[in-house]
Amino acid sequence: MGFDEVTPSSPAVQVTVKDDCKSLILSNEQLTTLMKDLDKSIRDGLNKETNASSTVKCYVTYVQDLPNGTERGKFLALDLGGTNFRILLIELGDENYFHMDFETFKVPSQIQTGKGTELFDHIAKCLAEFVNKYNLDNKKALPLGFTFSFPLRQVGLTKGFLNSWTKGFNCSGVVGKDVVKLLTNAIKKRKDVKIDVCGILNDTTGTLMSCAWNTPNTKIGLIVGTGCNACYVEKVENVELFDGDKIKPHVIVNTEWGAFGDDGKLDAIRTKYDQEIDEDSLNPRKQRFEKMISGMYMGEIVRLAIVDLANQNKLFEGRLSEQMKTKGAFVTSFVSNIESDTVDYKNTQKILSEMGINDSSMVDCANIRYICECVSSRSAHLVSAGLAVIMNKMNEKSITIGVDGSVYRFHPYFQKLILEKTRQLTRADIKFDLVLSDDGSGRGAALVAAVTVRDELPLVKNEEIAK
Repeated sequence: MGFDEVTPSSPAVQVTVKDDCKSLILSNEQLTTLMKDLDKSIRDGLNKETNASSTVKCYVTYVQDLPNGTERGKFLALDLGGTNFRILLIELGDENYFHMDFETFKVPSQIQTGKGTELFDHIAKCLAEFVNKYNLDNKKALPLGFTFSFPLRQVGLTKGFLNSWTKGFNCSGVVGKDVVKLLTNAIKKRKDVKIDVCGILNDTTGTLMSCAWNTPNTKIGLIVGTGCNACYVEKVENVELFDGDKIKPHVIVNTEWGAFGDDGKLDAIRTKYDQEIDEDSLNPRKQRFEKMISGMYMGEIVRLAIVDLANQNKLFEGRLSEQMKTKGAFVTSFVSNIESDTVDYKNTQKILSEMGINDSSMVDCANIRYICECVSSRSAHLVSAGLAVIMNKMNEKSITIGVDGSVYRFHPYFQKLILEKTRQLTRADIKFDLVLSDDGSGRGAALVAAVTVRDELPLVKNEEIAK
């Protein structure tokens, strides 16, 4: 795909459809303008005087040490970032010994929008079930790393206040509260499990930590899944709000760049579809950058474009099913499946049939694929602009970016799109690569706990760990 355009996979794409999709294609000039604005927002977020007015808050994580290979023992991790959450048990030993067990638990919809105490009581109950299932020695408190993938203002490694809910959550009584304390209180209330929360982090920090265990050069963590965010290793001297150990030279900064543009900086490139999604969301006028990128919204952007074009008689001869008119019915996995399709468009026709449209033509299918390509390419190019801003700012000659998230993991071309565009936007003397994280946010949380206590633990042999 060219720098300033999306090339349709099929010549059958109608000129009128291409014209309607132009607003979804970002030019070199538009991305460069965005990068200047994002760079300023990040610098403002790092500055004590301008942090309050910056949309990009650059939260201090208080994580200053990366894994160095000497971590030993058993560690729990709690990974909360969406409708499902995971509890993990990780065992580390000599010669890179690594073993992981985990269970996935659901957050029922009524809890996602209910009382905060109910959410943390539910999590504590699941933690107790997990500890019991794996027969963990609970005579002394088990160290736990807590991945909490929502905007968080941290004032210490084990103290973080929720700034706002995202990703469909809206539990009452949690915004502005210390979520570690809420979790600890819920655990203590049960009186059947002892857990020591050693650190709280978000999924980007977890991804960075997880990749750093295998690739010490990892300096950026990126998530492109239900949400989108990035963190990076910053010099302590550049983080004015940091009041931790200033003898150590670095600290991980969680940008929370999903809120970039909430002040209007993205208005010039936001389409009518973006505006409709924002206005109709649980958090209108917030997380506007994320809403143009992430998996929670990508399928809906495509659906709105399909409905718009069909209403103009440019798709399906103007016919639309009730399902296609239904908010949220066109899921983001459809985008990946359609773009993975071959020339016969069997996947596309099957998906359209699931959406109640059974008489789509080959031209319709080509047009639908083109819409998907425009939306996913824009998403990847926005991520690329963000990564380029961070790397240009860091100005290190070699950087590994740890990446996780369903969109990055499952979309057939997303990694390629990001690599190409980021290369074009980053200074030529900076070398970088993307590494897919393996169970990033969960394993990373356990590694934060492991790094926190590693100097307190005696070296443990593999045979002892296995007992």
